[in-house]
Amino acid sequence: MKKLSFRADRGSVRGKRGFVTLVTVLMMLALPPAAQATEKGSVTNLPLPRYVSIKSGEVNVRRGPSLTHRVDWVFTRKDMPVEITAEYGHWRRVRDRDGAGGWVHYSLLSGTRTVIVDQDMLALHSSPDPTAPATAKLEQNVVARLDDCTQDWCRLSAGGYRGWAPKTALWGVKADEVLD
Repeated sequence: MKKLSFRADRGSVRGKRGFVTLVTVLMMLALPPAAQATEKGSVTNLPLPRYVSIKSGEVNVRRGPSLTHRVDWVFTRKDMPVEITAEYGHWRRVRDRDGAGGWVHYSLLSGTRTVIVDQDMLALHSSPDPTAPATAKLEQNVVARLDDCTQDWCRLSAGGYRGWAPKTALWGVKADEVLD
């Protein structure tokens, strides 16, 4: 069994977190889960919130939805999963797993689904069964591509390895989400 190691500092964003971001996160937490799941984006008509990934290695996160708004920080990790929480024209309000967020131009986001491993030395299994043989182990903070998800397990690929991991050990996929 191979140990797959990716160095990933927790600082996937740099800069200061503004008051607007705190208000945004608090507003999202105040919504009941049913309201969060049924809301549709006013521009794309896609569900809100939803997960996407960062397309580039350097993405400005702005205080508001235009180029005239100040850049609060920069996402510096390509393929990092983020959650879209709002839409306004060509802009999407996103947040990362730490709750940091702001507005990003839609062209800097990708529909490719990725997740961040939230458990250190997470075993990838050959099938969605905890007794199945492990094919690799992933360190905490590894970004992996999301291939499929059942009710409790997701099939991931990272560094040339593939396998199944429990959904509870991942950030970037909803608990009730099933992907084919």
